Amino acid sequence: MAISTTTHLNFRGDARAALEFYQSVFGGHLTTIAYGDFGMPKDLPDADKIVFGQVTADNGFTIMAYDVPSQAPAAAAPAATTREHGMTLTGERFFVSVRGETAEEVGALWDKLTDGAHIIDKYGPSQWAPGFGMLTDRFGVTWILDVAAPYAG
Repeated sequence: MAISTTTHLNFRGDARAALEFYQSVFGGHLTTIAYGDFGMPKDLPDADKIVFGQVTADNGFTIMAYDVPSQAPAAAAPAATTREHGMTLTGERFFVSVRGETAEEVGALWDKLTDGAHIIDKYGPSQWAPGFGMLTDRFGVTWILDVAAPYAG
């Protein structure tokens, strides 16, 4: 069983530029997927923004990032994260991402983290992974849990 944690940064339109910069600093492979790639109509303002971005380097460096949809609050005190119209809206600057190899091992972690948590996205299959969920724990930390294997559904 291999579990990894990664900082997941939340931007307001400059995720692509930030990820390209981090790749230039740390090296590695850059992955960027826009909202339009997941079905958002290409003529909407956020269609070219990043819904999933990641830099992974052979030296062990990994960082994830996305662009918060434009209708999200610019700031919140304390930061709040919600799901509306199928999009994650947040005023937070980062999440903690936990990845595992199987839906079962990640699901077991999910079950433990839900104690006293606010569920944003219930854990289950997603468009990009056989297991994905998002919650804010009882201490106010927002976690993304997913399975690293690509979803073949």
